[in-house]
Amino acid sequence: MIGMLATRTSTRLESPPLVSMRGVTKTFANGTTALAGLDLDIRPGEFVSLLGPSGCGKSTALRLIAGLAEVSSGHVEWPLSRSRDPHAEIGFVFQEPTLMPWATAADNVWLPLRLRGVSRREAEPRIADGLARVGLSGFGHAYPRELSGGMKMRVSIARALSVRPKLLLMDEPFAALDEITRFRLNDDLLRLQRELGCTVVFVTHSVYESVYLSNRIIVMAARPGRVVAEIDVDAPHVRDESFRSDPLYAELCRRTSQALHGAMSPDEHL
Repeated sequence: MIGMLATRTSTRLESPPLVSMRGVTKTFANGTTALAGLDLDIRPGEFVSLLGPSGCGKSTALRLIAGLAEVSSGHVEWPLSRSRDPHAEIGFVFQEPTLMPWATAADNVWLPLRLRGVSRREAEPRIADGLARVGLSGFGHAYPRELSGGMKMRVSIARALSVRPKLLLMDEPFAALDEITRFRLNDDLLRLQRELGCTVVFVTHSVYESVYLSNRIIVMAARPGRVVAEIDVDAPHVRDESFRSDPLYAELCRRTSQALHGAMSPDEHL
């Protein structure tokens, strides 16, 4: 097994988790075991990336946290939640924008509020604020077919944030976008996290994206999915383009790439 590549800070050790996965195993009806004995803590204010090859259970872990699937064994716990349904405090951004094509951008952002019984009129300030935060003021009346891929994803993010979630789950949201758009959205996502104070769990295949965005990177291996390395990104919380050319960024990318390569090795085992 690959050793943990960084020691947790004392602050993280002392801070109780927002969500905790303990011994989580997920086996599907066809017999495929996506996760086995997964232990993972996500603490308030963190930006955690789940990094690993296809089939390592990253997306499955997000769906279990979100309550979109049930664990086969183990537990998903919410130590800090006072809500009867902690899943109500979650926003989810999928790999595809999944917008309603017949609805405007504003009505797409309204959807989760509408499902909670908030009228269009009551929701208007929050809709306008959400679109403004993602740089789409003035596009509320546009339909998805009139928007670029990056703009659709911005609407999807605004929709997820409309409920003011404590936890934002993001499943490879920028994977299909060009590099320039992806870089811009990376910067916007970090800004939004600072402004809203939410916790983010972000699934990606990109070493470079994980290092740029994260406070902590969880490297997973497949067959079945499990954590094999954890990397603390000890870098300034506020990051910009200059960070990409910083020697620290290059070193962190090297270490993360090495961990990922080890996770994909056929010799990797528990």
